[in-house]
Amino acid sequence: MRLQAKTQMRQHRANVSPSDVNMFKQLLPGKLGLNGLIKHFKVSHFAFLHSSANVKVEVHSQEQEVVIALGSNVGDRLHNFDEALRLMRILGIDVVRHGCLYETAPAYVTDQPHFLNSAIRAFTKLGPHELLGALKKIERDMGRTDGIRYGPRPIDLDILFYGKLRFNSDILTIPHERIWERPFVIAPVLDLLGSAVENDTVACWHSFATHANDLFETWKKLGGNSLIGKEGMKRVLPINKVLWDWSQKTSVMGILNLTPDSFSDGGKFQSIGEAVSQVRLMISEGADMIDIGAQSTRPMATLISPEEEMSRLIPVLEAILEMPEVEGKLVSVDTFYSEVASEAVGKGAHIINDVSSGQIDSNMFKVVADLKVPYIAMHMRGDPSTMQSSENLQYDNVCNQVASELYLRLRDAEVSGIPAWRIIIDPGIGFSKNTEQNLDILIELSNIRTEIAKKSLALSHAPILIGPSRKKFLGEICSRSAAVDRDPATVASVTAGVLAGANIVRVHNVKDNLDAVKLCDAILRRKKSIV
Repeated sequence: MRLQAKTQMRQHRANVSPSDVNMFKQLLPGKLGLNGLIKHFKVSHFAFLHSSANVKVEVHSQEQEVVIALGSNVGDRLHNFDEALRLMRILGIDVVRHGCLYETAPAYVTDQPHFLNSAIRAFTKLGPHELLGALKKIERDMGRTDGIRYGPRPIDLDILFYGKLRFNSDILTIPHERIWERPFVIAPVLDLLGSAVENDTVACWHSFATHANDLFETWKKLGGNSLIGKEGMKRVLPINKVLWDWSQKTSVMGILNLTPDSFSDGGKFQSIGEAVSQVRLMISEGADMIDIGAQSTRPMATLISPEEEMSRLIPVLEAILEMPEVEGKLVSVDTFYSEVASEAVGKGAHIINDVSSGQIDSNMFKVVADLKVPYIAMHMRGDPSTMQSSENLQYDNVCNQVASELYLRLRDAEVSGIPAWRIIIDPGIGFSKNTEQNLDILIELSNIRTEIAKKSLALSHAPILIGPSRKKFLGEICSRSAAVDRDPATVASVTAGVLAGANIVRVHNVKDNLDAVKLCDAILRRKKSIV
């Protein structure tokens, strides 16, 4: 079920005493508008519930939206996050959004390992103390013991927001009392929001900001985006037991097609020996990643079954993963079948690259969530056989609509359990786009991020992959009918894309495109140094 449908069914109202009814009436947004709503919440203070040693009031909620912070710096930190999320769902905490993943230097007690930090949005029927009890149980079950305050821990779970309520008791204060001084908390909290305030609950969270008008201003006062990428706070994506900071350089993904009918090199690498030789060449030329595809996604391609795809893919994948040269490199599998994804990751593949973003195989999101690997979600309308139809090429604003349609797919992926910190975005150059639309995407990648950011800052921060290599639109512009003659145009399109904000480029010709990427990265570093 889509998150929108879930949200529409939820009535976020607490069952409280009659004395609280008037306070709840004040929550109605009326005609104030979003800025006015935040100001209104500031004035009303939201002192709905108070609990002291003498008076205890517990919310028995139909369902409340909550924000919970996660931290870990002992053991397998990422596994600790995955396990905590699994246990939350078991205990009645329905996770629907994830922040980005941050590796951060320890605060307060500095002589300890670096932390992983993030946050989630969820719905729960548990009251505040019940929720606290559930989170403490998870911490205990995962091995946390009483120790030094702010010291090392396998998992740390804090309630940051609970619906629209302020809450104060001997053991629990909501909003969390130290949230406003911690960049490693505020950053993932903002990731859970959009740049546009989506509802009155989110407006309320903004209104809680101390010494600021909203959470965005709080973040700026703490240092804002200038903090990201420094040693003390890196935004990372976990791949193959490595935390990848994609802001350091643009990555080059080499393409290996195992199909007989791919538009550029179909039939060239169907034997294991030919495939291994091509991978060896791409790695020697500087490829960071290898993307292996055994199903043609060229326009009008006929779909083959998962079984036939695996018969082409798996023997080659196994051979490639045994190559000494592949050590330290990343291997992606280009498939839209969940069965193929599961088998490939079981053999050792690190990334799933799905051109359909879960539209062709409805099981893909759930399978990838369980596999716990990065997921490349590409924008496409229809399937390869229908994507270039006149209907699928109709856009009012291609970048805005690509962003909006991708966001809907990614929202469903998150609800299925794929966290934002494992998602890579591909706007789908050459898929359901004509020449002008492909150019618009290359020019306006930043607009795609901005449009996604209105709904989800976490997803807007995701790495962007582009794949213009040897595509038909380059041939149309440069009068090159043969795909292999489009490498110079590919270099130009990659250059434009990287300067516009791409983080990964997927190419056939690694050597020439790597030089282009290195130059672009140098330009961007120089530009940043003189701003």
